[in-house]
Amino acid sequence: MAYTSRIGVRGYRFESLGELLAKASPERSGDHLAGIASASAEERMAARLALAEVPLLRFCEELLIPAEDDEVTRLICDRFDRAAFQPIASLDVGAFRDWLLSDAVDGAVLNALAPGLMPEMLAAVSKLMRNQDLVLTARKVRVATRFRNTLGGAGVLSVRLQPNHPTDDARGVAASILDGLMFGCGDACIGINPASDEPERLAPLWRLLDELIARFEIPTQSCVLAHVTRQIAAIEAGLPLDLVFQSIGGTEGLNRSFGIDLALLREAHDAGRSLRRGAVGDNVMYFETGQGSALSAGAHHAIDQQTLEARAYAVAREFEPLLVNTVVGFIGPEYLYDGKQILRAALEDHFCGKLMGLPMGVDVCYTNHAEADQDDMDTLLTVLGTAGVNYIMGVPGADDVMLNYQSTSFHDALYVRRALGLRPAPEFEAWLEKQGIVDATGTPIADGRMAALSDLRAFVDGRSA
Repeated sequence: MAYTSRIGVRGYRFESLGELLAKASPERSGDHLAGIASASAEERMAARLALAEVPLLRFCEELLIPAEDDEVTRLICDRFDRAAFQPIASLDVGAFRDWLLSDAVDGAVLNALAPGLMPEMLAAVSKLMRNQDLVLTARKVRVATRFRNTLGGAGVLSVRLQPNHPTDDARGVAASILDGLMFGCGDACIGINPASDEPERLAPLWRLLDELIARFEIPTQSCVLAHVTRQIAAIEAGLPLDLVFQSIGGTEGLNRSFGIDLALLREAHDAGRSLRRGAVGDNVMYFETGQGSALSAGAHHAIDQQTLEARAYAVAREFEPLLVNTVVGFIGPEYLYDGKQILRAALEDHFCGKLMGLPMGVDVCYTNHAEADQDDMDTLLTVLGTAGVNYIMGVPGADDVMLNYQSTSFHDALYVRRALGLRPAPEFEAWLEKQGIVDATGTPIADGRMAALSDLRAFVDGRSA
């Protein structure tokens, strides 16, 4: 079906809902690379005018990718809760935006609505929203998840401690973990991106993290971000896994390029839960996503990258994850050209994920060949903290020496918590206080941390070089 609108004397016609969504998207280098972006600001505005008049029910009727060709589409349709959808069933996309921003709509209303939202509906309404609209609406929603601690509560900002090392050296990894713990990082998880995916190199990392957490009774969870098949095999071999990780996407073709499908994710989810390692909950999955990955895999179906990113959240939602992370600037300027595009994409991803009921984190990051710098990331970090992001990354010096990209440091996490009055997960904060890292108000104790962590330092020194 075609969609039309007019600006002045000039009329515009969009041949499908997919084309309309792509043309309505904010400026994005990846959509230009795919050949689907608007040719001008005027065409973009015309598309938004037409999109505002599209009934939300149309997204149930005009599927962007046919269900017979794509298991993600089938999942979206199968899980669509029409009863939950009823409060907004009569609205078009423009009216949905106004409804979301109204004072009568709070977090409880949005949490109840989440099962009745298709990701394409949220992608559509986000294209009509200013940055402040995305912040204000996402801020209404809190999504709490639990494993060894409770993440996502009001006033809580957690940090994934990311102690990557270019050779997976145990002492180097442990030293980075110690550094992060001293700054109150690690409550989301301690998660290593391994340099090698070979089982004999992965097993020592799982054992290292398990020994550290158990010896010092740290109320957090660990993850080694290997391929999900490696993790299933590790579980079968009796290795001590906490979280099960996998990169996912919004089309069946993209997920196949990752070597996965929904059946494999279900197997991994069941395997992770079978270990029963959680202390306060059983959210065992950790997913990462990123705009542009479908285009890289040749699996984008001429759909804009932000809409496909929102579809990835339907996959994540199926498995009740502890953590979902959009690695927003990691792929590079081919998809998000500069700091402005990275900021916008991060706010869209956070908004769409939160409204779908997901515990959204954002890797506030960029590559060194993007038109972005750390000042752009400071701005994004502050805005995301205001928007209620569940967690961010904590990387030594903000410079990942293994993955070669720029992220946020332990100091950045300390900054945003101080600036916005945010705290770690409650169980983790109690541990920090017990260790003498923070006082009863959550303020770091600058003079006492090294002495308080002498045992942890000894643990680091005891690792083989």
